[in-house]
Amino acid sequence: MCRWLVYSGSPVPLEAFLYQPEHSLIDQSLNAKLGTHTTNGDGFGVGWYGEDDEPALYKGVNPAWNDQNLRELSRHIRSRVIFAHIRASTGTPVQHTNCHPFRHGRWLWMHNGQIANFTDVKRELVLAVDPGLYPHIRGSSDTEVFFFLALTFGLEQDPPAAVARAVGFIEEVCARNGVAHPMRMSVAVTDGRGAWAFRYSSEGIPPSLYYSTKVATLREQLPDISIFRTLSDESRLIVSEPLGELAGAWNEVPPATFATIRGGDDDLHPFTPRTDY
Repeated sequence: MCRWLVYSGSPVPLEAFLYQPEHSLIDQSLNAKLGTHTTNGDGFGVGWYGEDDEPALYKGVNPAWNDQNLRELSRHIRSRVIFAHIRASTGTPVQHTNCHPFRHGRWLWMHNGQIANFTDVKRELVLAVDPGLYPHIRGSSDTEVFFFLALTFGLEQDPPAAVARAVGFIEEVCARNGVAHPMRMSVAVTDGRGAWAFRYSSEGIPPSLYYSTKVATLREQLPDISIFRTLSDESRLIVSEPLGELAGAWNEVPPATFATIRGGDDDLHPFTPRTDY
């Protein structure tokens, strides 16, 4: 499976989390510890926000560890909101349009997991996408269809409710087609102002997901770690797996839970699929 990270807070260079930590996202592309795949080399993507509402994207189909342009850009681009993803394909082609994050307007979306037997239910899922949104689907992945279903079900108005409706709809379609246990996911979405991350599985343990301890607490407990002196108190991270082994720095997001980051606050809430779509 894939690995990803979300950062929200004071502006930092992309390399602060892509390259510099002990177990950075680039290190995870070669040596993931908690996923089903140790290597995540089927492409990558980074999304970030500058002065505009619409985020910028840089993607590639090569392994992230071997992209010198990514390394160069990461040294010089700073942002207050960063989405970064390394991909291990679950069967769809390795191509630029299948690399995460996906963008629509001011929204970014990325995913670790899969819709089981996606090719068996793809047609029915795609036909449920709003006709005005359908032309914007560029790739062939389950993640992008999931994103556009969430947009169809009101992502721009109420992200948690829209994701819950999209998951409920996917599970219902899969059940009608004899697909058992259709969803395994950790999903992140942002509009550049707030960010939401979801951990859920129709059956069994969902993909791993962690959030960082408050910076003020870490600064007090670990005064010798320089990065905590540069981050503002409202800075937060949500990651597929911890970026290092600092005691007390990382907290697991429980299964069937979503996390919200907005204005320096973070909260955990129960997540349940909805059928009012």
